[in-house]
Amino acid sequence: MNKTETNRFNKLYQRHLRLLKLQGKAQKTIDAYSRAVRRISEYFDCCPDQLTLEQLEKYFSRLVESHSWSTVKIDRNGLQFFWKHVLKRDWQWINIIKAPKVRSLPDILTVDEVEQLIGATRKLRYRTFLLATYSMGLRLGETLSLQVGDIDGQRKQIHIRRGKGHKDRFVPLPDLTYQALRALWRKHRNPCWLFPNAVGSSERIRRATTHMDRGGAQAAMKAVVTECGIKKKSRFTPSATVLPLIYLNAA
Repeated sequence: MNKTETNRFNKLYQRHLRLLKLQGKAQKTIDAYSRAVRRISEYFDCCPDQLTLEQLEKYFSRLVESHSWSTVKIDRNGLQFFWKHVLKRDWQWINIIKAPKVRSLPDILTVDEVEQLIGATRKLRYRTFLLATYSMGLRLGETLSLQVGDIDGQRKQIHIRRGKGHKDRFVPLPDLTYQALRALWRKHRNPCWLFPNAVGSSERIRRATTHMDRGGAQAAMKAVVTECGIKKKSRFTPSATVLPLIYLNAA
């Protein structure tokens, strides 16, 4: 892109990010939708505001060949938001690209497999992270976002804030998980996060203002899965595998 084109793109792109935030989109959605705009701009080497219907059809035809339908669908939704809210053009996107409806079930770990994973995880913070995630049926982001004030030790429950659908909820806190979280916290004593960003010295971890990196947690999980020889076709869904409370409270 030439300088004029780049300046126009940057202006529209920043407005796109701003509107996504104002619409209350989750950070993962913002990242995915903004990536869709960058991807199509890089493909045509121009600001996407002047693209024609024929160019969009050509682009998605190539995208279908190189990416999964889930990625294609996310890009379509991201560009649809860009066209509708930033460019103020309401195109019939269903006429450009329509992803097939595929209903697939995630691979769910058995209780024995979860127990094996947790037992094989060496680092305390990751072992506690997996225990908390699976014992309470949480999503990865929900576990990462847990704060000290979210624990109600007296009622044995945890307050999940802004979960799926931006809704709060309370979930039972098994005694084993409660004790594990307390043991982890006594190691770092961060006043805010149960799983603080573990980069640097003990003092830096104690004063960390952000939670543990999502990528690090996922990488640790993949590594222990490989080590345990567990083979599943799709990504793991911790919220679909909940360790029985009887098992946890008896441990």
